[in-house]
Amino acid sequence: MKTLSETWFADGFIDFELKKYTLLAYLQEVNKYFNEAKLYPQLADVIFHYNNLVAFRENKKYLQEQFPKKLTGIQLEKLQLLYEQMIEDDELMQELETIMHYSIDCMKTTITNGTEIYELVEQSIFIAPVGIIPLDTTEGYLFLRNKNTKLTNVYQYRLSFFERHDEQYRTLKTNFIDTWLNSFTNTYQHIKSELIRKKMELPNPAVYSIETDLSYPVEETFLPIAKRSFVKFLNAA
Repeated sequence: MKTLSETWFADGFIDFELKKYTLLAYLQEVNKYFNEAKLYPQLADVIFHYNNLVAFRENKKYLQEQFPKKLTGIQLEKLQLLYEQMIEDDELMQELETIMHYSIDCMKTTITNGTEIYELVEQSIFIAPVGIIPLDTTEGYLFLRNKNTKLTNVYQYRLSFFERHDEQYRTLKTNFIDTWLNSFTNTYQHIKSELIRKKMELPNPAVYSIETDLSYPVEETFLPIAKRSFVKFLNAA
């Protein structure tokens, strides 16, 4: 898909019509994916660019605080220099303000379209343990299934923790294992037993089923939303 650089609004010639064309081409591509109910990585990308514009417009200091992993030192320096130029150049400031105001409004509309799909999927998700859950839930398996089908996608997951600004966050990594055909005998409990038998490194795994009755692309929508919902589920447990 078409992408924007992290500093797209400051790259090259700063002209409203030129940047408007660049932005609309990008958002048209993003909305094409949204129309196919494919949210990721497009939704996260638009949100990043939106937050980047807001942070730059409010105060250059926020760039380094909010996006230390996304922006390189060279990009930060470029944006900081541009910010200083804005203060000294009224015409440049006005043009850039026009670009940012227009872009923020357009991105907000696109983000709203994406979040409406996100919320619809999130509200349809039901999470339940499969069998007895051990005390350690940092590693195990997730069974993802659209209840309108007989297929279950199995993922091995690992939960890790990191701290930022004195707060602790959880991150969830998944690895696709296999797809199983559900039947009268091939139940979740049976799949769990087979996984334990075949993968000796996890003799007592935490296993959860994550179901939805909506049909959405697995990799681009169902899986990423299921992962975020599962982390919330564990936090609330």
